[in-house]
Amino acid sequence: MKYPRINQDLFILNRKNFVKKLKNNSLAIFQSSDEFPRSGDQNYIFKQNPDLFYLSGIDQEQTILLLYPDCPNPMYRQVLFLRQTNDHIKVWEGYKYTKEQAKATSGIEAIYWLEDFDNILHSIVNYADNIYLNTNENDRYAHSVPYRDIRFIEEMRSKYPLHHYERSAPIMRELRSTKSEIEVELTKKACSLTRDAFLRVLKFTKPGVKEYEIEAEIIHEFIRNGSTGHAYTPIIASGHNANILHYNDNNQVCKDGDVILFDFGAEYANYNADMSRSIPVNGKFTQRQKDVYNAVLHVMKEATKLIVSGTVLSTYHEAVGEIMTEQLINLGLLSNTDVKSQNPAWPAYKKYFMHGTSHHLGIDVHDFAGRYTPFAEGNILTVEPGIYIPEEGLGIRLENNILITSTGNIDLMADIPLEAEEIEDLMNS
Repeated sequence: MKYPRINQDLFILNRKNFVKKLKNNSLAIFQSSDEFPRSGDQNYIFKQNPDLFYLSGIDQEQTILLLYPDCPNPMYRQVLFLRQTNDHIKVWEGYKYTKEQAKATSGIEAIYWLEDFDNILHSIVNYADNIYLNTNENDRYAHSVPYRDIRFIEEMRSKYPLHHYERSAPIMRELRSTKSEIEVELTKKACSLTRDAFLRVLKFTKPGVKEYEIEAEIIHEFIRNGSTGHAYTPIIASGHNANILHYNDNNQVCKDGDVILFDFGAEYANYNADMSRSIPVNGKFTQRQKDVYNAVLHVMKEATKLIVSGTVLSTYHEAVGEIMTEQLINLGLLSNTDVKSQNPAWPAYKKYFMHGTSHHLGIDVHDFAGRYTPFAEGNILTVEPGIYIPEEGLGIRLENNILITSTGNIDLMADIPLEAEEIEDLMNS
């Protein structure tokens, strides 16, 4: 494990909060993620199911968590099932949790090997009135692959057809959006790793470097400081590439006079940072580039003020759209006539700023949260406005991560250079 063991209090509290929301006499089961094939004899790097990790802290494949707070047998009220290691696995794959390590990580006393799952489940399931099963209900996910949760649901319904089944996802959506102190600290660590990588990039970038060379500098800084890697596929988009919102080819030469749009973040202990910055390849913005940059920065600062408890996402985006519209008029990209004749379903500003301003952040980069639930204390959200002008070969996006507290919001990336002059000074120092 690259990161130190997380305080088990986090996972004990998460389970306690989860089981409080179960119906009486209910059993809940969570599965680890699948191991996906990458080629003929290799798998992709394993990424744990975020809900299982949230409730157990176990970062390993072939894991099952069973929670049955009203179980008539006290031994089985919280049970963790692990893949049992052997001499072959030790040689070819290395580290796997022992039962004692799993106890220390999760705070769960009842640890069994995976081969015991069917027998233990069958010995208690018929005493439960409800079975809670989990699926990926993230709004941004479109189901097309029968992953482990889906297969398990089919298996359970076949074996136990007369039980009443419930969804765990609505509970997880409510719980995961509010971050505990430990989660905030893990996110801060991911942000600090992201800061270090960005400072490295500012010193490295110059005309003639390749986008992928910059990407290499980022991952070097991440890995050497204990990150588990990129939070998501990084965007290193120079010049015209910045107008491709999800550009990740990262294979072009960075040219003198262009601006590079970065969108990257570190993952640390399964928690994520998500940062965007835009810098001049040669270390100096042109006046037009700086004007667009400062317009985006203005929108970012004003939008950040709106990230407070009680704000609703839809009205928030409308308010940000009005702020952006004013800036686009100032830049000569929109006219008052454009705004007066706009289609309310697709306002005029969307021509140059077509994506949303904010999303929740956590174990998932686009974290699991209610689209229609007002922002609340403990939420961490991004603020990421942008202006994209294909005809000028220019795209600017700026993004920081904001924590809502009872005394206002806190910018978790406040120490990452943001002002245009600060960027220029650091690149030329």
